[in-house]
Amino acid sequence: MAITLLLLFILNGADCTHIVGGRDAPPHSRPYMASLQVQGQHICGGSLVKEDFVLTAAHCRIGRRLTVVLGVDSLTGDESTKQVFTAIRDIPHPAYDGHENDIMLLKLNGSATLTDAVQLIAPKRRRVGRRSSCITAGWGDIGDNNTLPNTLQEVNVTLLSLRACRRRWGSVPIFRTMVCGTGSREFQGFCSGDSGGPLICGNETAGVVSFSGRRCGNPRTPDVYTRVSSFTDWISSVLNSNSTNERQDV
Repeated sequence: MAITLLLLFILNGADCTHIVGGRDAPPHSRPYMASLQVQGQHICGGSLVKEDFVLTAAHCRIGRRLTVVLGVDSLTGDESTKQVFTAIRDIPHPAYDGHENDIMLLKLNGSATLTDAVQLIAPKRRRVGRRSSCITAGWGDIGDNNTLPNTLQEVNVTLLSLRACRRRWGSVPIFRTMVCGTGSREFQGFCSGDSGGPLICGNETAGVVSFSGRRCGNPRTPDVYTRVSSFTDWISSVLNSNSTNERQDV
């Protein structure tokens, strides 16, 4: 039953995957951020890990071609720093089951030009420990009420131990390939529209926004990220592959 509810949160947008209780990010301070869009509407976040690859969540795969926007602070403005691409291939992790291994790479139809506003972020190879201080960023809902931000938002995140996370989530399975975190106060964290965005620890991406509870930022159901360090071999294999298959199971 818990898994069924969890999947409903993710698929119906009732999962808390946008930022609430955060703040405006300084303009272009997160130059690796990507907005994944369908017909001009933002649906997920992501991070640029290679000039032609974006890292995001597997549950952001919707079976339609995505537009990937880089180099912007506001999604409504026409900034001169903007670079726009099409995702020509989505590569979810082959073991993604709707809950675990929620990670995906998007192959772009061209290579981003690296500028002050568009930069790469490295996947973190070492596990981050509990009580580490990190940041999550995104363009998702800021009020848990379908209120979208004018500019990129960010929020501080303190990581929890797996034991503490499992205790709070109860019957919902939390695996070692996941990492959990909360804001410094209640109702502070990610929400709808932030899915796929990065958990930034030490200028590297340590996690990918995956799922949370019905109420965004509720510490009773901590935010859950896919732990990037568990997938670095898979990420490297995909990035270094010259395969042209529509889906690539590595």
